[in-house]
Amino acid sequence: MAASPSSLERWQSFLQDCRSLATIVEPMQVSGRVTRVAGLVMEAVGLRLAVGSACTIPLPNGARIEAEVVGFSDDKLLLMPQSDVEGIVPGTRVFPVEVVHSLPKPGKVAHPRRRPSDRGRHLPVGDELLGRVLDGAGRPLDNLGPLHASQSAPLHVRAANPLAREPIADMMDVGVRAINSMLTVGRGQRMGLFAGSGVGKSVLLGMMARYTSADVIVVGLIGERGREVKEFIEQILGAEGLARSVVVAAPADTPPLMRLQGAAYTHTIAEYFRDQGKNVLLIMDSLTRYAMAQREIALAIGEPPATKGYPPSVFAKLPTLVERAGNGRPGGGSITAFYTVLTEGDDQQDPIADSARAILDGHVVLDRALAEAGHYPAIDIEQSISRAMHNITGPEHQQLARRLKQLYSRYQRNRDLISVGAYSAGSDPVLDQAIALIPRIESFLQQGIQERSGIAESLGQLAGLFDA
Repeated sequence: MAASPSSLERWQSFLQDCRSLATIVEPMQVSGRVTRVAGLVMEAVGLRLAVGSACTIPLPNGARIEAEVVGFSDDKLLLMPQSDVEGIVPGTRVFPVEVVHSLPKPGKVAHPRRRPSDRGRHLPVGDELLGRVLDGAGRPLDNLGPLHASQSAPLHVRAANPLAREPIADMMDVGVRAINSMLTVGRGQRMGLFAGSGVGKSVLLGMMARYTSADVIVVGLIGERGREVKEFIEQILGAEGLARSVVVAAPADTPPLMRLQGAAYTHTIAEYFRDQGKNVLLIMDSLTRYAMAQREIALAIGEPPATKGYPPSVFAKLPTLVERAGNGRPGGGSITAFYTVLTEGDDQQDPIADSARAILDGHVVLDRALAEAGHYPAIDIEQSISRAMHNITGPEHQQLARRLKQLYSRYQRNRDLISVGAYSAGSDPVLDQAIALIPRIESFLQQGIQERSGIAESLGQLAGLFDA
């Protein structure tokens, strides 16, 4: 039997009241509680979350601490905070967070909606980031106001299928004569900059950032001194370099999780610009500090140390990060990456240096003896190599570079004999030529900080060494 009009109106009124109540009722939130804080790690119970999930911990004073699930033991979750843990009391509630992103409407900025679920950390990307300095969580550090970024991207993604990548075929001009001519770098190549402390690696990185032919520069300052961040931006990178750059800074005083996140965010930004068809120069200083941050986390959650105190997860994390750089699909953009590797005590067999050397496409070694002798940049061309150079340079270029290396190496091996006058001219024709050319070779390998040397100019000067 059909309902009477009055009865239908009552039902409609009742449903409308229910809808009104539903809009003001607080939804039930799943939460856990903190049971232990020991050093860098917090333990929580009452939640079932996957490793890598994001959590938020409200404090009694109204502040919040963001954390990430880094492991579990039975029914306990191991959380790593992104900031100091001051203010946490026993039983503090822990809420899971997932950032769900939707496409913005025309003319509006996309704002993340948070749902009580697991995983999903997205950070802002886009052209709005150019000229800005951010921390590892995507927050501005330069006091220039909010980002107003219209897009976001996941922090952790899988590396591209290696068979779908375009091979390295074109040269990348970095503006440094010794690298352009002797250690030619290709677009999409990943190079290591191996150096001890105080040998001039930051200045060399700044020169490449200012003089490179890349469309966009993405700089990750991971685990370095906080004082160096401002110096690198203002004195080394400069206003001209910053205008087409994005700088992500996670200094040494930030928690290890933020240092790891800062390195991942640096690659996320670079991948965004690569997917837009642009050639990106990625500079990360340093890969060693990234490994040390992972070591802190791994040891804190109970992973046993292996090689010189580094747990196995450290050596698994390095290739996962590095493989995100490189060329994209054919016809697309590229990420040419330079990673600095600190060699403790100038030991080239340091475990991180040795591992990085195996997974990178070449290495540039800075020598302390050259730096102390005033030779800048202090590149040791005997120990340095570019593994893609033979694919992107012609036979004449390769022959000239090989000839210069031979002469330089022959002179270095006999330097002591020459210094004490024990060598007789005419005994070795190759060494005689090296002695005659060594002043010009050393002058060629040196370069002023304010001097730019493009690829064509570098090759012309290399050929000119042997013409006279």
